[in-house]
Amino acid sequence: MTILYTIHDSLYVNLTNKCPCACTFCVRQESDGVHGADNLWLNHEPSLKEVLEAFEKHDLDSYESVVFCGYGEPLERLDVVIQVCEYIRAKSKVKIRLNTNGLADLIHGKETAPLLAGKIDEVSISLNAPNQQDYMNLVRPCFGEEAFPSLLKFGAECKKYIGDVTFTVVDLLNREQRSACEKIADEMQIKLRVRPML
Repeated sequence: MTILYTIHDSLYVNLTNKCPCACTFCVRQESDGVHGADNLWLNHEPSLKEVLEAFEKHDLDSYESVVFCGYGEPLERLDVVIQVCEYIRAKSKVKIRLNTNGLADLIHGKETAPLLAGKIDEVSISLNAPNQQDYMNLVRPCFGEEAFPSLLKFGAECKKYIGDVTFTVVDLLNREQRSACEKIADEMQIKLRVRPML
């Protein structure tokens, strides 16, 4: 079972396979792993003890960053993310990044960005669409029409509590959609990155 895996100079954390979205472009439909990583499908969600035991085998100072990503939405396990961040902070000054779909508030029924303040250094949020309808068609969230506005609110809250926030969009968007995403990001004073399909 792969809990931690390396891509380039970063150590990635695979906590869950749960995700409230069924993106039409999701890499999970095509492969069991990414960038040469072993199978990222978990046979069970690792306990905090299992995660920390996996970390003990790595020198955190040898990595550029630790990234919560994996084959599911990391914030499905919000409490574990926070506890792992506290462990990392006690061991190293390595940068901690979170890759998320931005729907944690709906998953947990409460505001989650304030809980990440002082734990996460950088947040990357999958925007992927310029409006609610395109988002529904492309991302297919289980939360329905609540999802897109909740994502935007989460982005604004992360900007407030964490500071370093990036929206990402996959490179299958057309020029008009991409321009509209750029407008959203500019208005929110959030960086935008076009992410190539894996």
